Amino acid sequence: MLGLCLSLSGTPLIIRILTRKGYGQEIRDNGPPGHQSKRGTPTMGGIVFILATLVSYALTKVITSDTPTVSALLVLFLMTGLGLVGFLDDYIKIFKRRSLGLRARSKLIGQLLIGIAFAVLSLEFADSRGATPASPYLSFTHDFGWYLGPVIFAVWAVLMISATSNGVNLTDGLDGLATGAAVMAFAAYTVIGIWQYGQSCANTLTMGPGCYEVRDPLDLAIVASALMGACFGFLWWNTSPAKIFMGDTGSLALGGALAGLAICSRTQLLLPVIGGLFVLIAASVILQVGCFRLTGGRRIFRMAPLQHHFELKGWGEVLVVVRFWIIQGVCTVMGLGVFYAAWWAATNA
Repeated sequence: MLGLCLSLSGTPLIIRILTRKGYGQEIRDNGPPGHQSKRGTPTMGGIVFILATLVSYALTKVITSDTPTVSALLVLFLMTGLGLVGFLDDYIKIFKRRSLGLRARSKLIGQLLIGIAFAVLSLEFADSRGATPASPYLSFTHDFGWYLGPVIFAVWAVLMISATSNGVNLTDGLDGLATGAAVMAFAAYTVIGIWQYGQSCANTLTMGPGCYEVRDPLDLAIVASALMGACFGFLWWNTSPAKIFMGDTGSLALGGALAGLAICSRTQLLLPVIGGLFVLIAASVILQVGCFRLTGGRRIFRMAPLQHHFELKGWGEVLVVVRFWIIQGVCTVMGLGVFYAAWWAATNA
């Protein structure tokens, strides 16, 4: 509720500030023709839900007199760090009046540095049981037998972070699409964190098959719920016709937060199910580029990412967004279903 109220009330203020400074979105010339009317809409709106999440988390700790956990702080660090990379990208777009901001190499280096810092720190800070925020094992709903070791884990974590942040970035092409999809994904991680807390291996009452060796599950749920509320409040202003765009500031931050939650809750390979829409849209770009290069110019879709393909087929923007939200809703429910089924199977084996 704090995240929702802060984002809902804070977004109009940011809109006025960005409008006054002339920080409007540049639209690429080869995009869908209907998007040219969006030129000049305030961008960098991700600032709103990043701040709303940080402030609501801090206020929660003050109200409850609780100490912030390392796991939550690392996810917030990852979100804020990637948000800063996105902010630089957005600022260059506005300053130079072009639809492309940071060069791909510069953006990748920024993601790499933030990701490595997160990966290294996530294997430190063991608690009294020896549990660290992340684990050097692959995980689905629990850790399983593939030990990666610190170096390979860092590479894997960086790949996850980069893939997820870029997946959300590619999804952010229509009013409210990425924001609404992110609300559902963060709702799933709120439920997962609460369930893991109730079935923690640290609790002697729940210790046994199916319990979760997650260091700070309840605090991860608080971070996820703060993000869910902040995105929900932002969606009020971001839905069609959008009064503000999240920009790369927001999309990279949301992708980083999702990857961080997956790594710290030890549900790494479950993330592609929960965030199925982001995977689908990123895959459409990979297929389009691959087909174009291999066949000398042939295309699978009329335009990539996938949402623009359906726009060019004649679907209205709202129709595309709502139907893609339905896809994301199905993916979210499937992810939670798989998560629960794995617990049930482990406890009834």
